[in-house]
Amino acid sequence: MGWINAELALTALAAMMSPTTLTFSVLALVLGNRPKRTGLWFYLGAVGATLAIGVLAAFLLGDRAASSTPSQPKTWVAIFDVVAAFVIVVFVVRALRKPQNPERTESMVAQMSKIADSPIVAIVGAGAALANPGGFIPIALKEISERNPSNAQYVLQWLFFTFVSVLPLAVALLMLVVAPTWTSRVLLAAREWLVRNARLIAAVILFLLAAVLLRNGISGLAH
Repeated sequence: MGWINAELALTALAAMMSPTTLTFSVLALVLGNRPKRTGLWFYLGAVGATLAIGVLAAFLLGDRAASSTPSQPKTWVAIFDVVAAFVIVVFVVRALRKPQNPERTESMVAQMSKIADSPIVAIVGAGAALANPGGFIPIALKEISERNPSNAQYVLQWLFFTFVSVLPLAVALLMLVVAPTWTSRVLLAAREWLVRNARLIAAVILFLLAAVLLRNGISGLAH
Protein backbone atom coordinates (compact mmCIF):
# COMPACT_ATOMS: atom_id res chain seq x y z
CA MET A 1 0.00 0.00 0.00
CA GLY A 2 2.81 2.37 -0.90
CA TRP A 3 0.30 4.63 -2.68
CA ILE A 4 -1.00 5.69 0.75
CA ASN A 5 1.34 7.99 2.68
CA ALA A 6 1.35 8.57 6.43
CA GLU A 7 -0.06 12.08 6.12
CA LEU A 8 -3.07 10.95 4.10
CA ALA A 9 -3.66 8.00 6.43
CA LEU A 10 -3.61 10.26 9.50
CA THR A 11 -5.97 12.71 7.79
CA ALA A 12 -8.42 9.92 7.01
CA LEU A 13 -8.21 8.60 10.58
CA ALA A 14 -8.72 12.08 12.01
CA ALA A 15 -11.81 12.53 9.82
CA MET A 16 -13.05 9.09 10.88
CA MET A 17 -12.69 9.92 14.59
CA SER A 18 -14.31 13.36 14.42
CA PRO A 19 -16.60 13.37 17.49
CA THR A 20 -19.31 15.34 15.69
CA THR A 21 -19.37 12.99 12.70
CA LEU A 22 -19.31 9.90 14.92
CA THR A 23 -22.14 11.21 17.08
CA PHE A 24 -24.36 12.08 14.12
CA SER A 25 -23.60 8.68 12.58
CA VAL A 26 -24.60 6.82 15.73
CA LEU A 27 -27.73 8.92 16.14
CA ALA A 28 -28.72 8.14 12.55
CA LEU A 29 -28.77 4.46 13.49
CA VAL A 30 -30.48 4.61 16.88
CA LEU A 31 -33.20 7.18 16.27
CA GLY A 32 -36.33 6.73 14.22
CA ASN A 33 -38.48 3.74 13.36
CA ARG A 34 -36.35 2.44 10.45
CA PRO A 35 -32.69 2.78 11.46
CA LYS A 36 -31.35 0.66 8.58
CA ARG A 37 -33.13 2.85 6.04
CA THR A 38 -31.94 6.03 7.75
CA GLY A 39 -28.38 4.74 8.15
CA LEU A 40 -28.09 3.58 4.55
CA TRP A 41 -29.21 6.87 2.99
CA PHE A 42 -27.24 8.89 5.53
CA TYR A 43 -24.12 6.89 4.57
CA LEU A 44 -24.76 7.28 0.84
CA GLY A 45 -25.19 11.03 1.31
CA ALA A 46 -21.83 11.32 3.07
CA VAL A 47 -19.99 9.12 0.56
CA GLY A 48 -21.64 10.76 -2.45
CA ALA A 49 -20.78 14.28 -1.31
CA THR A 50 -17.15 13.38 -0.59
CA LEU A 51 -16.70 11.57 -3.89
CA ALA A 52 -18.26 14.50 -5.78
CA ILE A 53 -15.79 16.89 -4.18
CA GLY A 54 -12.93 14.58 -5.18
CA VAL A 55 -14.07 14.44 -8.80
CA LEU A 56 -14.42 18.23 -8.94
CA ALA A 57 -10.99 18.70 -7.37
CA ALA A 58 -9.42 16.34 -9.90
CA PHE A 59 -10.30 18.87 -12.59
CA LEU A 60 -9.72 22.08 -10.62
CA LEU A 61 -6.63 21.21 -8.57
CA GLY A 62 -5.07 18.31 -10.44
CA ASP A 63 -1.33 18.15 -9.80
CA ARG A 64 -0.86 21.85 -9.00
CA ALA A 65 0.59 21.01 -5.58
CA ALA A 66 3.21 18.67 -7.06
CA SER A 67 6.82 19.84 -7.09
CA SER A 68 9.38 19.09 -9.79
CA THR A 69 11.67 18.12 -6.91
CA PRO A 70 9.73 15.57 -4.80
CA SER A 71 11.89 16.12 -1.71
CA GLN A 72 11.25 19.87 -1.80
CA PRO A 73 7.57 20.93 -1.81
CA LYS A 74 6.40 24.13 -3.42
CA THR A 75 6.53 27.18 -1.19
CA TRP A 76 2.76 27.63 -1.04
CA VAL A 77 2.37 23.95 -0.11
CA ALA A 78 4.89 24.31 2.72
CA ILE A 79 3.08 27.43 3.98
CA PHE A 80 -0.25 25.58 3.76
CA ASP A 81 1.19 22.77 5.89
CA VAL A 82 2.48 25.12 8.58
CA VAL A 83 -0.76 27.09 8.73
CA ALA A 84 -2.86 23.90 8.78
CA ALA A 85 -0.74 22.49 11.63
CA PHE A 86 -1.19 25.71 13.63
CA VAL A 87 -4.96 25.79 13.04
CA ILE A 88 -5.30 22.11 14.08
CA VAL A 89 -3.35 22.62 17.31
CA VAL A 90 -5.34 25.74 18.25
CA PHE A 91 -8.62 23.98 17.45
CA VAL A 92 -7.74 20.89 19.51
CA VAL A 93 -6.50 22.86 22.52
CA ARG A 94 -9.62 25.01 22.55
CA ALA A 95 -11.87 21.97 22.17
CA LEU A 96 -10.17 20.10 25.02
CA ARG A 97 -10.46 23.10 27.33
CA LYS A 98 -14.20 23.36 26.81
CA PRO A 99 -16.37 21.33 29.20
CA GLN A 100 -18.88 18.87 27.84
CA ASN A 101 -22.00 20.68 26.65
CA PRO A 102 -25.17 18.64 27.31
CA GLU A 103 -27.27 21.23 25.50
CA ARG A 104 -25.28 20.71 22.29
CA THR A 105 -25.77 16.96 22.55
CA GLU A 106 -29.50 17.44 23.07
CA SER A 107 -29.58 19.72 20.02
CA MET A 108 -27.89 17.05 17.91
CA VAL A 109 -30.37 14.43 19.13
CA ALA A 110 -33.30 16.72 18.31
CA GLN A 111 -31.88 17.46 14.86
CA MET A 112 -31.36 13.80 14.00
CA SER A 113 -34.75 12.83 15.46
CA LYS A 114 -36.40 15.08 12.88
CA ILE A 115 -34.24 13.70 10.07
CA ALA A 116 -34.50 9.99 10.96
CA ASP A 117 -38.00 9.47 9.55
CA SER A 118 -37.83 12.16 6.88
CA PRO A 119 -38.04 11.52 3.11
CA ILE A 120 -34.97 9.96 1.47
CA VAL A 121 -33.83 13.23 -0.09
CA ALA A 122 -33.68 14.89 3.33
CA ILE A 123 -31.69 12.00 4.84
CA VAL A 124 -29.21 12.00 1.94
CA GLY A 125 -28.80 15.75 2.31
CA ALA A 126 -28.23 15.39 6.04
CA GLY A 127 -25.58 12.73 5.46
CA ALA A 128 -23.84 14.94 2.91
CA ALA A 129 -23.86 17.89 5.30
CA LEU A 130 -23.26 16.21 8.67
CA ALA A 131 -21.09 13.15 7.97
CA ASN A 132 -18.65 14.35 5.31
CA PRO A 133 -14.96 14.82 6.27
CA GLY A 134 -15.38 18.59 6.34
CA GLY A 135 -12.20 20.52 7.10
CA PHE A 136 -10.05 17.49 6.41
CA ILE A 137 -10.95 17.54 2.71
CA PRO A 138 -8.58 20.39 1.72
CA ILE A 139 -5.69 18.66 3.52
CA ALA A 140 -6.40 15.35 1.79
CA LEU A 141 -6.69 17.05 -1.61
CA LYS A 142 -3.37 18.79 -1.09
CA GLU A 143 -1.69 15.55 -0.03
CA ILE A 144 -2.87 13.67 -3.11
CA SER A 145 -2.13 16.49 -5.54
CA GLU A 146 1.33 16.98 -4.01
CA ARG A 147 2.38 13.51 -5.13
CA ASN A 148 1.52 14.07 -8.79
CA PRO A 149 -0.65 10.94 -9.03
CA SER A 150 -1.80 9.27 -12.19
CA ASN A 151 -5.57 9.18 -12.74
CA ALA A 152 -5.73 5.66 -11.29
CA GLN A 153 -3.64 6.62 -8.25
CA TYR A 154 -5.78 9.70 -7.63
CA VAL A 155 -8.96 7.61 -7.73
CA LEU A 156 -7.52 4.96 -5.40
CA GLN A 157 -6.26 7.49 -2.87
CA TRP A 158 -9.47 9.50 -2.85
CA LEU A 159 -11.54 6.33 -2.49
CA PHE A 160 -9.32 5.33 0.44
CA PHE A 161 -9.82 8.70 2.12
CA THR A 162 -13.58 8.70 1.45
CA PHE A 163 -14.34 5.23 2.75
CA VAL A 164 -12.02 5.39 5.76
CA SER A 165 -13.53 8.69 6.87
CA VAL A 166 -17.01 7.11 7.09
CA LEU A 167 -15.88 3.60 8.03
CA PRO A 168 -17.51 3.54 11.51
CA LEU A 169 -20.90 4.27 9.97
CA ALA A 170 -20.43 1.56 7.33
CA VAL A 171 -19.39 -1.04 9.94
CA ALA A 172 -22.24 -0.12 12.27
CA LEU A 173 -24.74 -0.30 9.42
CA LEU A 174 -23.48 -3.74 8.41
CA MET A 175 -23.69 -4.94 12.01
CA LEU A 176 -27.22 -3.59 12.23
CA VAL A 177 -28.20 -5.73 9.25
CA VAL A 178 -26.51 -8.87 10.61
CA ALA A 179 -27.45 -8.58 14.30
CA PRO A 180 -29.98 -5.76 14.76
CA THR A 181 -30.93 -6.29 18.42
CA TRP A 182 -27.37 -6.70 19.73
CA THR A 183 -26.08 -3.85 17.55
CA SER A 184 -28.79 -1.47 18.74
CA ARG A 185 -27.73 -2.07 22.35
CA VAL A 186 -24.06 -1.56 21.45
CA LEU A 187 -24.80 1.66 19.56
CA LEU A 188 -26.80 3.08 22.45
CA ALA A 189 -23.86 2.36 24.76
CA ALA A 190 -21.44 3.77 22.18
CA ARG A 191 -23.38 7.02 22.15
CA GLU A 192 -22.58 7.57 25.83
CA TRP A 193 -18.96 6.49 25.32
CA LEU A 194 -18.53 8.91 22.43
CA VAL A 195 -19.68 11.83 24.53
CA ARG A 196 -16.99 11.04 27.12
CA ASN A 197 -14.01 9.77 25.11
CA ALA A 198 -14.14 10.34 21.36
CA ARG A 199 -12.65 13.81 21.42
CA LEU A 200 -9.60 12.61 23.39
CA ILE A 201 -8.84 9.94 20.78
CA ALA A 202 -9.44 12.43 17.98
CA ALA A 203 -7.13 14.91 19.72
CA VAL A 204 -4.24 12.43 19.76
CA ILE A 205 -4.64 11.72 16.04
CA LEU A 206 -4.94 15.42 15.25
CA PHE A 207 -1.78 16.26 17.19
CA LEU A 208 0.07 13.56 15.22
CA LEU A 209 -1.29 14.97 11.96
CA ALA A 210 -0.27 18.49 13.00
CA ALA A 211 3.25 17.25 13.81
CA VAL A 212 3.58 15.65 10.36
CA LEU A 213 2.26 18.76 8.61
CA LEU A 214 4.55 21.04 10.61
CA ARG A 215 7.58 18.88 9.89
CA ASN A 216 6.84 18.82 6.17
CA GLY A 217 6.12 22.54 6.08
CA ILE A 218 9.25 23.59 7.94
CA SER A 219 11.35 21.19 5.86
CA GLY A 220 9.98 22.75 2.68
CA LEU A 221 10.52 26.34 3.82
CA ALA A 222 14.06 25.57 5.00
CA HIS A 223 15.25 24.61 1.52
